Amino acid sequence: RLVLFLDLIARVHRIPKCKPEQQVEAGTSECCSAPRQQQPPAITHVRAYKRKSFMMRWKKHVKSVFMSLRLHLTASRLLRQSHANVASATSARALSTSSLDRSKSLDDYNRVLNKFASIRACAVLRTPTSEACPKAMQACIDGGFKIVEFTLTTPNCLDHLSAFRQKYDGDVMVGCGTIMNTSDAERAIDAGAEFIITPVMLPDVIQWCAQRNIVSVPGCQTPTELVTAYRAGAPLQKLFPGVAGGPAWVKAVSSALPMLSINPTSGVTLENAGEYLRSGAASVGLVAPLFDPVAIQNEDWDQIAKNAEIVMANVREVGPYVRK
Repeated sequence: RLVLFLDLIARVHRIPKCKPEQQVEAGTSECCSAPRQQQPPAITHVRAYKRKSFMMRWKKHVKSVFMSLRLHLTASRLLRQSHANVASATSARALSTSSLDRSKSLDDYNRVLNKFASIRACAVLRTPTSEACPKAMQACIDGGFKIVEFTLTTPNCLDHLSAFRQKYDGDVMVGCGTIMNTSDAERAIDAGAEFIITPVMLPDVIQWCAQRNIVSVPGCQTPTELVTAYRAGAPLQKLFPGVAGGPAWVKAVSSALPMLSINPTSGVTLENAGEYLRSGAASVGLVAPLFDPVAIQNEDWDQIAKNAEIVMANVREVGPYVRK
Protein backbone atom coordinates (compact mmCIF):
# COMPACT_ATOMS: atom_id res chain seq x y z
CA ARG A 1 0.00 0.00 0.00
CA LEU A 2 2.82 2.39 0.82
CA VAL A 3 4.46 1.71 -2.55
CA LEU A 4 1.17 2.39 -4.36
CA PHE A 5 0.71 5.60 -2.39
CA LEU A 6 4.19 6.82 -3.30
CA ASP A 7 3.55 5.89 -6.92
CA LEU A 8 0.36 8.00 -6.85
CA ILE A 9 2.24 10.99 -5.47
CA ALA A 10 4.87 10.65 -8.16
CA ARG A 11 2.16 10.54 -10.83
CA VAL A 12 0.52 13.70 -9.45
CA HIS A 13 3.81 15.57 -9.55
CA ARG A 14 4.33 14.50 -13.15
CA ILE A 15 1.02 16.16 -14.37
CA PRO A 16 2.04 19.09 -16.67
CA LYS A 17 0.96 22.57 -15.63
CA CYS A 18 -0.09 25.28 -18.15
CA LYS A 19 1.96 28.40 -18.39
CA PRO A 20 0.12 31.73 -17.82
CA GLU A 21 0.19 32.63 -21.49
CA GLN A 22 -1.43 29.31 -22.35
CA GLN A 23 -4.54 29.95 -20.26
CA VAL A 24 -7.75 31.17 -21.86
CA GLU A 25 -9.79 34.13 -20.84
CA ALA A 26 -9.87 35.19 -17.22
CA GLY A 27 -12.40 33.39 -15.13
CA THR A 28 -11.69 30.03 -16.66
CA SER A 29 -9.41 27.32 -15.41
CA GLU A 30 -9.14 25.33 -18.56
CA CYS A 31 -5.95 25.04 -20.50
CA CYS A 32 -5.73 26.02 -24.10
CA SER A 33 -6.60 23.37 -26.59
CA ALA A 34 -3.61 24.02 -28.73
CA PRO A 35 -1.70 20.83 -29.30
CA ARG A 36 1.44 20.53 -27.21
CA GLN A 37 4.75 20.34 -28.90
CA GLN A 38 5.88 16.75 -28.99
CA GLN A 39 9.16 16.08 -27.20
CA PRO A 40 11.98 14.39 -29.09
CA PRO A 41 12.12 10.62 -28.54
CA ALA A 42 15.52 10.83 -26.78
CA ILE A 43 14.24 13.27 -24.15
CA THR A 44 11.12 11.18 -23.63
CA HIS A 45 13.19 8.06 -23.03
CA VAL A 46 15.49 9.89 -20.59
CA ARG A 47 12.54 11.19 -18.56
CA ALA A 48 10.92 7.76 -18.53
CA TYR A 49 14.19 6.22 -17.35
CA LYS A 50 14.52 8.81 -14.58
CA ARG A 51 10.96 8.18 -13.41
CA LYS A 52 11.53 4.44 -13.43
CA SER A 53 14.86 4.79 -11.59
CA PHE A 54 13.22 7.03 -8.99
CA MET A 55 10.45 4.54 -8.30
CA MET A 56 12.90 1.64 -8.13
CA ARG A 57 14.96 3.49 -5.51
CA TRP A 58 11.85 4.25 -3.48
CA LYS A 59 10.69 0.66 -3.63
CA LYS A 60 14.12 -0.59 -2.52
CA HIS A 61 14.12 1.90 0.34
CA VAL A 62 10.65 0.90 1.50
CA LYS A 63 11.58 -2.77 1.20
CA SER A 64 14.70 -2.26 3.32
CA VAL A 65 12.62 -0.47 5.99
CA PHE A 66 10.14 -3.32 6.10
CA MET A 67 12.97 -5.88 6.29
CA SER A 68 14.59 -4.00 9.18
CA LEU A 69 11.29 -3.92 11.05
CA ARG A 70 10.76 -7.59 10.37
CA LEU A 71 14.24 -8.51 11.65
CA HIS A 72 13.71 -6.37 14.76
CA LEU A 73 10.38 -8.01 15.52
CA THR A 74 11.85 -11.47 14.92
CA ALA A 75 14.76 -10.79 17.29
CA SER A 76 12.37 -9.47 19.93
CA ARG A 77 10.18 -12.54 19.60
CA LEU A 78 13.18 -14.88 19.89
CA LEU A 79 14.40 -13.02 22.97
CA ARG A 80 10.97 -13.30 24.60
CA GLN A 81 10.87 -17.00 23.77
CA SER A 82 14.34 -17.48 25.25
CA HIS A 83 13.31 -15.73 28.45
CA ALA A 84 10.17 -17.84 28.62
CA ASN A 85 12.18 -21.03 28.09
CA VAL A 86 14.64 -20.07 30.80
CA ALA A 87 11.81 -19.20 33.18
CA SER A 88 10.03 -22.50 32.54
CA ALA A 89 13.28 -24.43 32.85
CA THR A 90 14.04 -22.67 36.14
CA SER A 91 10.59 -23.51 37.50
CA ALA A 92 10.92 -27.13 36.42
CA ARG A 93 14.40 -27.31 37.89
CA ALA A 94 13.17 -25.96 41.20
CA LEU A 95 10.60 -28.74 41.38
CA SER A 96 12.97 -31.54 40.36
CA THR A 97 16.08 -30.75 42.40
CA SER A 98 14.79 -31.77 45.80
CA SER A 99 15.62 -35.46 45.25
CA LEU A 100 19.10 -34.95 43.75
CA ASP A 101 22.30 -35.08 45.75
CA ARG A 102 24.24 -31.83 46.28
CA SER A 103 21.23 -29.79 45.20
CA LYS A 104 21.04 -26.08 46.03
CA SER A 105 17.99 -23.94 46.56
CA LEU A 106 16.74 -21.52 43.95
CA ASP A 107 17.52 -18.68 46.37
CA ASP A 108 21.14 -19.82 46.56
CA TYR A 109 21.30 -20.01 42.77
CA ASN A 110 20.09 -16.41 42.46
CA ARG A 111 22.40 -15.29 45.27
CA VAL A 112 25.44 -16.44 43.27
CA LEU A 113 24.24 -14.76 40.08
CA ASN A 114 23.42 -11.55 41.94
CA LYS A 115 26.95 -11.52 43.37
CA PHE A 116 28.40 -11.85 39.87
CA ALA A 117 26.14 -9.04 38.65
CA SER A 118 27.17 -6.79 41.52
CA ILE A 119 30.93 -7.41 41.67
CA ARG A 120 31.54 -8.24 37.96
CA ALA A 121 35.15 -9.44 38.41
CA CYS A 122 36.55 -12.83 39.40
CA ALA A 123 40.14 -13.61 40.41
CA VAL A 124 41.32 -16.86 38.76
CA LEU A 125 44.34 -18.37 40.52
CA ARG A 126 46.66 -21.16 39.50
CA THR A 127 50.04 -21.51 41.17
CA PRO A 128 52.83 -24.03 40.61
CA THR A 129 53.13 -24.77 44.34
CA SER A 130 50.63 -25.37 47.12
CA GLU A 131 52.42 -22.96 49.45
CA ALA A 132 51.98 -19.97 47.16
CA CYS A 133 48.26 -20.50 46.61
CA PRO A 134 46.78 -19.19 49.90
CA LYS A 135 49.24 -16.27 50.08
CA ALA A 136 48.49 -15.10 46.54
CA MET A 137 44.73 -15.43 47.04
CA GLN A 138 44.88 -13.59 50.35
CA ALA A 139 46.71 -10.70 48.70
CA CYS A 140 44.05 -10.59 45.98
CA ILE A 141 41.25 -10.44 48.54
CA ASP A 142 43.09 -7.75 50.49
CA GLY A 143 43.16 -5.75 47.26
CA GLY A 144 39.37 -5.81 47.01
CA PHE A 145 38.23 -8.95 45.15
CA LYS A 146 34.99 -10.51 46.38
CA ILE A 147 34.74 -13.39 43.88
CA VAL A 148 37.61 -15.86 43.61
CA GLU A 149 38.27 -19.09 41.74
CA PHE A 150 40.65 -21.86 42.72
CA THR A 151 41.66 -24.10 39.81
CA LEU A 152 42.21 -27.85 40.04
CA THR A 153 45.59 -27.45 38.35
CA THR A 154 46.88 -25.95 41.63
CA PRO A 155 48.30 -28.53 44.09
CA ASN A 156 45.91 -29.14 47.03
CA CYS A 157 43.36 -26.87 45.35
CA LEU A 158 40.31 -28.21 47.18
CA ASP A 159 41.95 -27.96 50.59
CA HIS A 160 42.68 -24.28 50.02
CA LEU A 161 39.21 -23.72 48.60
CA SER A 162 37.59 -25.26 51.66
CA ALA A 163 39.71 -23.16 54.03
CA PHE A 164 38.85 -19.88 52.28
CA ARG A 165 35.15 -20.78 52.11
CA GLN A 166 35.08 -21.27 55.88
CA LYS A 167 37.08 -18.08 56.49
CA TYR A 168 35.12 -15.76 54.21
CA ASP A 169 31.69 -17.42 54.00
CA GLY A 170 29.10 -14.75 53.19
CA ASP A 171 31.70 -12.12 52.27
CA VAL A 172 33.89 -13.56 49.51
CA MET A 173 32.29 -15.98 47.05
CA VAL A 174 34.49 -18.99 46.29
CA GLY A 175 34.33 -21.17 43.17
CA CYS A 176 36.30 -23.93 41.50
CA GLY A 177 37.70 -24.00 37.96
CA THR A 178 39.26 -26.46 35.51
CA ILE A 179 36.35 -28.84 36.15
CA MET A 180 36.51 -31.54 33.46
CA ASN A 181 33.69 -33.93 34.43
CA THR A 182 30.86 -34.42 36.89
CA SER A 183 33.16 -36.21 39.34
CA ASP A 184 35.31 -33.09 39.53
CA ALA A 185 32.16 -31.03 40.06
CA GLU A 186 31.03 -33.30 42.90
CA ARG A 187 34.36 -33.01 44.68
CA ALA A 188 34.39 -29.23 44.26
CA ILE A 189 30.87 -28.83 45.65
CA ASP A 190 31.72 -31.09 48.57
CA ALA A 191 34.74 -28.87 49.33
CA GLY A 192 32.51 -25.78 49.44
CA ALA A 193 32.59 -24.37 45.90
CA GLU A 194 29.69 -22.00 45.25
CA PHE A 195 30.01 -22.09 41.46
CA ILE A 196 31.64 -24.29 38.82
CA ILE A 197 33.84 -23.18 35.91
CA THR A 198 35.02 -25.37 33.05
CA PRO A 199 37.76 -24.51 30.51
CA VAL A 200 35.69 -25.87 27.62
CA MET A 201 32.01 -26.47 26.99
CA LEU A 202 31.02 -29.77 28.63
CA PRO A 203 27.27 -30.40 28.19
CA ASP A 204 27.21 -33.14 30.83
CA VAL A 205 28.69 -30.84 33.48
CA ILE A 206 26.36 -27.98 32.48
CA GLN A 207 23.29 -30.21 32.76
CA TRP A 208 24.50 -31.75 36.03
CA CYS A 209 24.83 -28.27 37.52
CA ALA A 210 21.54 -27.00 36.05
CA GLN A 211 19.62 -29.92 37.54
CA ARG A 212 20.95 -28.96 41.00
CA ASN A 213 20.64 -25.16 40.87
CA ILE A 214 24.43 -24.82 40.76
CA VAL A 215 25.79 -21.93 38.68
CA SER A 216 28.13 -23.16 35.94
CA VAL A 217 30.32 -21.00 33.73
CA PRO A 218 31.54 -23.12 30.78
CA GLY A 219 34.41 -22.09 28.52
CA CYS A 220 33.34 -21.21 24.97
CA GLN A 221 35.23 -19.95 21.93
CA THR A 222 32.58 -19.18 19.30
CA PRO A 223 29.10 -17.64 19.24
CA THR A 224 27.70 -21.09 18.48
CA GLU A 225 29.30 -22.55 21.61
CA LEU A 226 28.08 -19.59 23.68
CA VAL A 227 24.49 -20.12 22.57
CA THR A 228 24.75 -23.90 22.99
CA ALA A 229 26.01 -23.45 26.56
CA TYR A 230 23.19 -21.00 27.27
CA ARG A 231 20.56 -23.38 25.94
CA ALA A 232 22.05 -26.24 27.95
CA GLY A 233 21.48 -24.29 31.16
CA ALA A 234 24.60 -22.18 31.79
CA PRO A 235 23.52 -18.72 33.05
CA LEU A 236 27.03 -17.30 32.43
CA GLN A 237 29.27 -18.17 29.49
CA LYS A 238 33.05 -17.91 29.81
CA LEU A 239 34.85 -16.60 26.72
CA PHE A 240 38.07 -18.60 26.60
CA PRO A 241 40.64 -18.36 25.21
CA GLY A 242 40.84 -14.71 24.17
CA VAL A 243 39.58 -13.71 20.73
CA ALA A 244 40.88 -11.21 18.20
CA GLY A 245 39.24 -7.85 18.67
CA GLY A 246 38.66 -8.31 22.39
CA PRO A 247 36.01 -5.80 23.58
CA ALA A 248 34.83 -5.11 20.02
CA TRP A 249 34.15 -8.83 19.51
CA VAL A 250 32.20 -8.98 22.77
CA LYS A 251 30.18 -5.92 21.77
CA ALA A 252 29.27 -7.38 18.38
CA VAL A 253 28.25 -10.78 19.76
CA SER A 254 26.37 -9.48 22.80
CA SER A 255 24.44 -7.06 20.56
CA ALA A 256 23.46 -9.79 18.11
CA LEU A 257 22.73 -12.34 20.87
CA PRO A 258 21.37 -10.26 23.78
CA MET A 259 20.28 -13.31 25.76
CA LEU A 260 23.93 -14.20 26.50
CA SER A 261 25.88 -13.17 29.62
CA ILE A 262 29.50 -13.34 28.47
CA ASN A 263 32.40 -13.65 30.91
CA PRO A 264 35.72 -12.97 29.10
CA THR A 265 38.75 -14.37 30.91
CA SER A 266 41.81 -14.68 28.68
CA GLY A 267 42.91 -11.33 27.26
CA VAL A 268 41.53 -9.25 30.15
CA THR A 269 44.15 -6.95 31.68
CA LEU A 270 44.30 -4.53 34.58
CA GLU A 271 43.57 -1.63 32.24
CA ASN A 272 40.94 -3.01 29.81
CA ALA A 273 38.67 -4.80 32.31
CA GLY A 274 36.31 -1.83 32.38
CA GLU A 275 36.31 -1.60 28.59
CA TYR A 276 35.13 -5.21 28.33
CA LEU A 277 32.25 -4.47 30.71
CA ARG A 278 31.25 -1.34 28.81
CA SER A 279 31.23 -3.39 25.61
CA GLY A 280 28.55 -5.73 26.96
CA ALA A 281 30.39 -8.33 29.05
CA ALA A 282 28.50 -9.45 32.14
CA SER A 283 31.69 -9.92 34.13
CA VAL A 284 35.40 -10.59 33.62
CA GLY A 285 38.00 -13.02 34.90
CA LEU A 286 41.58 -12.02 35.71
CA VAL A 287 44.41 -14.56 35.58
CA ALA A 288 48.09 -13.73 34.84
CA PRO A 289 47.74 -9.93 34.72
CA LEU A 290 46.41 -10.06 38.29
CA PHE A 291 48.56 -12.91 39.59
CA ASP A 292 51.84 -11.87 38.00
CA PRO A 293 54.00 -15.03 37.78
CA VAL A 294 57.12 -12.99 38.59
CA ALA A 295 55.45 -11.53 41.68
CA ILE A 296 54.41 -15.01 42.81
CA GLN A 297 57.89 -16.37 42.25
CA ASN A 298 59.40 -13.48 44.25
CA GLU A 299 56.62 -13.71 46.86
CA ASP A 300 55.77 -10.09 46.22
CA TRP A 301 52.25 -10.24 47.64
CA ASP A 302 51.98 -6.46 47.90
CA GLN A 303 52.24 -6.22 44.10
CA ILE A 304 49.33 -8.62 43.68
CA ALA A 305 47.26 -6.56 46.14
CA LYS A 306 48.05 -3.40 44.12
CA ASN A 307 47.03 -5.16 40.90
CA ALA A 308 43.74 -6.11 42.52
CA GLU A 309 43.09 -2.52 43.59
CA ILE A 310 43.66 -1.27 40.03
CA VAL A 311 41.26 -3.81 38.53
CA MET A 312 38.49 -3.28 41.04
CA ALA A 313 38.73 0.51 40.67
CA ASN A 314 38.22 0.17 36.89
CA VAL A 315 35.35 -2.27 37.35
CA ARG A 316 33.52 -0.17 39.95
CA GLU A 317 33.45 2.77 37.54
CA VAL A 318 31.20 0.80 35.20
CA GLY A 319 28.61 -0.16 37.81
CA PRO A 320 26.52 -3.30 38.34
CA TYR A 321 25.23 -5.59 35.63
CA VAL A 322 21.53 -6.01 34.90
CA ARG A 323 20.73 -9.71 34.89
CA LYS A 324 18.88 -11.21 31.91
